[in-house]
Formats: sequence, C-alpha cells, structure tokens
Amino acid sequence: MLDREGFRPNVGIVLLNQRNQVFWGKRIRTHSWQFPQGGIKYGESPEQAMFRELHEEVGLFPEHVRILARTRDWLRYEVPEHFIRRDARGHYRGQKQIWFLLQLTGRDSDMNLRASTHPEFDAWRWHDYWVPLDVVIEFKRDVYQMALTELARFLPPRPSGHVNRFLRSGMRARRDECAGSEDGFEEIPQTHEARSVDAAELVREEPEHLVAKLSGSV
Repeated sequence: MLDREGFRPNVGIVLLNQRNQVFWGKRIRTHSWQFPQGGIKYGESPEQAMFRELHEEVGLFPEHVRILARTRDWLRYEVPEHFIRRDARGHYRGQKQIWFLLQLTGRDSDMNLRASTHPEFDAWRWHDYWVPLDVVIEFKRDVYQMALTELARFLPPRPSGHVNRFLRSGMRARRDECAGSEDGFEEIPQTHEARSVDAAELVREEPEHLVAKLSGSV
C-alpha cells in the first residue's frame, strides 16, 4: 500500500524500560541492529499497526506496555534505488512513519522474539536512549534523529536526584516536529545486558560493553 508520492505507511517503536533505556533488536541472521518497525495494513490505524508489530516482533501484548507519546506527523525516508526490487522501481520511494514511545510495564521475560512464524530479531538488548547514529543505516539516520528528538520530551522522570542526561541543555527548539534538529548525540557509556534466542527461548548473556559495528538493511 503506497501513497500518491510512493511512500509506504509504516510505524516505528521506541520501547523503554524503567531506566529509560530502549529496546535494541538485532535483525535475524545479520549484524545490524534497529528499533522494531513495520508496515500499516489496509484498514489499520497507526496504533493498531503498532500493537500488531509489537507482538509480531517482540512478543508483547497491549497490557505489557503503556503509550507515552507518538510523533505528530509522518516522518519520511527515501530508500536508495539499489535496495528497491526492480518491479517496484519508478513508483516506490520509501517509508513514511509514525513513531510511538512506549514504556514496558511488564517484565523482560514477557518478551518473545519467536512470537511469529517470521521473526524479525534473533537477539536484543537494552541501550541508552540516544543510539549512535553512525551504527544506523545511512538513509534512516535522519528519521531516527527526528523521532528520538521529538519523543525525548516525553521521557518519564528519573528518580529524585538523578539528572536526565537525555534532555540535554542547549538542545535547539524545533520549529517543525518533522524537521531535523541538532547534529549528532552525546556519547554515553554503555554497560547493558544482551539477550539472544536459542531455539525458541531467550537466553540472558553476561553484561558487557556493547559497541556494535552494524551493517545496514532496508
């Protein structure tokens, strides 16, 4: 389903834990990591599509999360021609996305990467909110920056006395929520856990410094 400009409607999901870290998924049989996302089917609302994708890719149900915010307008990215199937060239341009900010109200163990017959991820981990843009495939970077920047104001407050490093001083106000903002993100030490799938089960690995050198995917 494409719009008149050749963009496919899509949803993106930023899923938070109680420490305001985000779910970061490793695409199955690749070395690339990304947020959950997926297309909106005919007749679905963005919210309905989001809950369907959340279950298909992460195994969570609506009762496991609460919606904190969503982007105001569509955020678009164009897919380079060499990533597009030949039969779609000339009329398919890319994706337009509504991004949702969710907070996990359930437990880590509620997640199931094998909830569908076509899993998207084979491992996952919690990552600091400002994912480094240089590990995101190039043509998605602007959309990731716009989505994270727009949604950052809705991050839940941290415990008393804990400085929220995500809402940084000096962040420029954006005149348009769908326009880009500042260049790059601050670098935050990463010491989070990784999870992977062995057969149909999630296996917790030992904590380690997780600095991914990722390859891109559409």
